[in-house]
Amino acid sequence: MRFRANIEHVNTFYKISQAVEKLQKRCIIKFTESEMHIICNNEAGEGGIQVWSQIKVSSLFTDYRIQSNANNEIYLGLPTEAMTSALKSAAAPTGQQAAFSADAEVVMKLMKKNDVAVLTFEIATTTRMGRYVRIAHDVRIEVLKPQDVSRIKEPMCPEPEVHILLPPLAKLRTVVERMRPLAADVIGIRANLSGCLQLCAQTDNARVDVSWNGLSNPKMAQDPSTQDPDNLEARDPTTLYGVLVSLKSLQKFLSSHVVSTTTIACICQNHCIILYVYIGEMAEAGGVLTFYIPAIIE
Repeated sequence: MRFRANIEHVNTFYKISQAVEKLQKRCIIKFTESEMHIICNNEAGEGGIQVWSQIKVSSLFTDYRIQSNANNEIYLGLPTEAMTSALKSAAAPTGQQAAFSADAEVVMKLMKKNDVAVLTFEIATTTRMGRYVRIAHDVRIEVLKPQDVSRIKEPMCPEPEVHILLPPLAKLRTVVERMRPLAADVIGIRANLSGCLQLCAQTDNARVDVSWNGLSNPKMAQDPSTQDPDNLEARDPTTLYGVLVSLKSLQKFLSSHVVSTTTIACICQNHCIILYVYIGEMAEAGGVLTFYIPAIIE
């Protein structure tokens, strides 16, 4: 089993890792010849939120080499915090106190040290004083068997009633923060086929609804895992479809604003909300992070 790659777009990889770290302490990474998949299932996740992502190799890496007996696929389990810390060391520095230059060369490779499997991040860069330095971060990993990973399945969901393009996640995050005193543990999300999105929160004594209008309702390719496809064109475009979700889960999702450019929400009424966070512009996206947040039934 061999794996080695130059990380060409370190900042993008770092932002993806940041978003994943806020959801779960450990994740599964699947490397194939053409894609990297990052998976957070809900066995240890709070609120049941899951992430199933796929990122094109060409959008992050160069000089990418992979070899294994499992169809050149490698499955790793690793701590998200350790991966984020390693990538942070290589990410472009900010501020006058940055210790290193912004032109670091970063190589990621699978190694064995003292009979322990590690994913090593080797960083070659220069200090502010022009001194060349090499830094290595070893992230302890567990190499998973393909048959073990095959048991972890992406959630089965009904066909969404509505797809809607969300406002910028950073702005949405600010609104949710302000609604938190009323939302308690649950927040409602509703949308229709006329470009309207609503967030709803209430207590016994007060209620607040925040609405956005004029948003887009993109046409999505039908998910092959859906079970009961409907004809969206036959529905009343003004009917709102909604779901109640955990406030904490929604806030954790909104932390992915650091990597997002375009985000589409798909509402499966009273079942879940599926959120597609595109890496880069949607038409030429280098990958997509797919978040599943289950409904809270009250």
